[in-house]
Amino acid sequence: QVRLVESGGGLVQAGGSLRLSCAASGRTLSSYAMGWFRQAPGKEREFVAAISRSGVSTDYHDSVKGRFTIFKDNAKNTVNLQMNNLKPEDTAVYYCAKGSVSGVSPITAMYNSWGQGTQVTVSS
Repeated sequence: QVRLVESGGGLVQAGGSLRLSCAASGRTLSSYAMGWFRQAPGKEREFVAAISRSGVSTDYHDSVKGRFTIFKDNAKNTVNLQMNNLKPEDTAVYYCAKGSVSGVSPITAMYNSWGQGTQVTVSS
Protein backbone atom coordinates (compact mmCIF):
# COMPACT_ATOMS: atom_id res chain seq x y z
CA GLN A 1 0.00 0.00 0.00
CA VAL A 2 1.36 3.41 -0.92
CA ARG A 3 1.50 6.23 1.58
CA LEU A 4 1.32 9.75 0.16
CA VAL A 5 2.47 12.81 2.10
CA GLU A 6 1.97 16.34 0.81
CA SER A 7 4.14 19.31 1.75
CA GLY A 8 4.80 22.87 0.65
CA GLY A 9 1.55 24.53 1.57
CA GLY A 10 1.36 27.82 3.40
CA LEU A 11 0.20 31.41 3.37
CA VAL A 12 1.05 33.56 0.36
CA GLN A 13 -0.12 36.87 -1.03
CA ALA A 14 -2.07 37.04 -4.26
CA GLY A 15 0.30 36.89 -7.21
CA GLY A 16 2.79 34.78 -5.31
CA SER A 17 3.98 31.24 -5.88
CA LEU A 18 4.14 27.95 -4.03
CA ARG A 19 5.39 24.51 -4.94
CA LEU A 20 3.57 21.54 -3.49
CA SER A 21 5.28 18.20 -3.29
CA CYS A 22 3.84 14.74 -2.79
CA ALA A 23 6.21 12.08 -1.54
CA ALA A 24 5.44 8.39 -1.68
CA SER A 25 6.55 5.43 0.33
CA GLY A 26 5.89 1.86 -0.60
CA ARG A 27 5.51 2.47 -4.34
CA THR A 28 7.36 4.11 -7.20
CA LEU A 29 5.27 7.03 -8.43
CA SER A 30 6.72 6.77 -11.92
CA SER A 31 4.57 3.65 -12.29
CA TYR A 32 1.32 5.53 -11.80
CA ALA A 33 -0.73 8.40 -13.06
CA MET A 34 -1.01 11.03 -10.33
CA GLY A 35 -3.35 13.86 -9.61
CA TRP A 36 -3.80 16.92 -7.46
CA PHE A 37 -7.19 17.90 -6.09
CA ARG A 38 -8.34 20.63 -3.73
CA GLN A 39 -11.19 21.26 -1.36
CA ALA A 40 -12.25 24.65 -0.08
CA PRO A 41 -14.45 25.03 3.01
CA GLY A 42 -18.05 24.17 2.23
CA LYS A 43 -17.23 22.94 -1.25
CA GLU A 44 -16.73 19.58 -2.86
CA ARG A 45 -13.29 18.27 -3.69
CA GLU A 46 -12.34 19.36 -7.19
CA PHE A 47 -9.79 18.34 -9.76
CA VAL A 48 -6.75 20.56 -10.20
CA ALA A 49 -4.19 18.71 -12.32
CA ALA A 50 -3.13 15.24 -13.41
CA ILE A 51 -0.13 13.62 -15.03
CA SER A 52 0.00 10.29 -16.80
CA ARG A 53 2.11 7.37 -15.76
CA SER A 54 4.69 8.19 -18.43
CA GLY A 55 4.66 11.86 -17.56
CA VAL A 56 3.99 12.78 -21.18
CA SER A 57 0.35 13.75 -20.77
CA THR A 58 -1.03 16.34 -18.37
CA ASP A 59 -4.43 17.85 -17.75
CA TYR A 60 -5.55 20.89 -15.82
CA HIS A 61 -8.73 22.45 -14.56
CA ASP A 62 -9.53 25.48 -16.67
CA SER A 63 -9.15 27.79 -13.68
CA VAL A 64 -5.46 26.91 -13.24
CA LYS A 65 -4.31 26.51 -16.84
CA GLY A 66 -1.29 28.67 -17.55
CA ARG A 67 -0.62 29.17 -13.82
CA PHE A 68 -0.07 25.66 -12.42
CA THR A 69 2.31 22.96 -13.64
CA ILE A 70 2.31 19.33 -12.55
CA PHE A 71 5.47 17.29 -12.94
CA LYS A 72 7.16 14.21 -11.60
CA ASP A 73 10.63 14.00 -10.10
CA ASN A 74 11.39 10.32 -10.49
CA ALA A 75 14.75 10.61 -8.76
CA LYS A 76 13.01 11.84 -5.61
CA ASN A 77 9.88 9.74 -6.12
CA THR A 78 7.68 12.80 -5.88
CA VAL A 79 4.96 14.49 -7.88
CA ASN A 80 4.94 18.26 -7.67
CA LEU A 81 2.57 21.12 -8.35
CA GLN A 82 4.16 24.45 -9.18
CA MET A 83 1.60 27.17 -8.55
CA ASN A 84 2.24 30.66 -9.88
CA ASN A 85 0.18 33.83 -9.88
CA LEU A 86 -1.92 32.51 -7.03
CA LYS A 87 -5.36 33.97 -6.43
CA PRO A 88 -7.52 34.07 -3.29
CA GLU A 89 -9.88 31.59 -4.92
CA ASP A 90 -7.04 29.04 -4.95
CA THR A 91 -7.31 28.84 -1.17
CA ALA A 92 -8.04 25.23 -0.21
CA VAL A 93 -6.61 22.04 1.18
CA TYR A 94 -4.65 20.38 -1.61
CA TYR A 95 -4.48 16.60 -1.91
CA CYS A 96 -2.35 14.37 -4.09
CA ALA A 97 -3.72 11.06 -5.27
CA LYS A 98 -2.46 7.95 -7.02
CA GLY A 99 -4.35 6.92 -10.12
CA SER A 100 -5.80 3.47 -10.71
CA VAL A 101 -5.32 3.90 -14.46
CA SER A 102 -2.29 4.97 -16.48
CA GLY A 103 -3.83 7.99 -18.18
CA VAL A 104 -4.90 11.36 -16.84
CA SER A 105 -8.35 11.70 -15.33
CA PRO A 106 -10.24 14.49 -13.55
CA ILE A 107 -12.52 12.00 -11.77
CA THR A 108 -11.88 11.33 -8.10
CA ALA A 109 -13.14 7.74 -8.43
CA MET A 110 -10.19 6.99 -10.73
CA TYR A 111 -7.76 7.49 -7.84
CA ASN A 112 -7.29 4.87 -5.14
CA SER A 113 -4.81 6.37 -2.69
CA TRP A 114 -4.89 9.82 -1.16
CA GLY A 115 -2.67 11.93 1.01
CA GLN A 116 -3.93 13.85 4.02
CA GLY A 117 -3.62 17.23 2.36
CA THR A 118 -1.74 20.48 2.77
CA GLN A 119 -3.33 23.87 3.36
CA VAL A 120 -2.82 26.66 0.84
CA THR A 121 -4.07 30.11 1.80
CA VAL A 122 -3.85 33.04 -0.59
CA SER A 123 -4.48 36.49 0.86
CA SER A 124 -5.77 39.38 -1.21
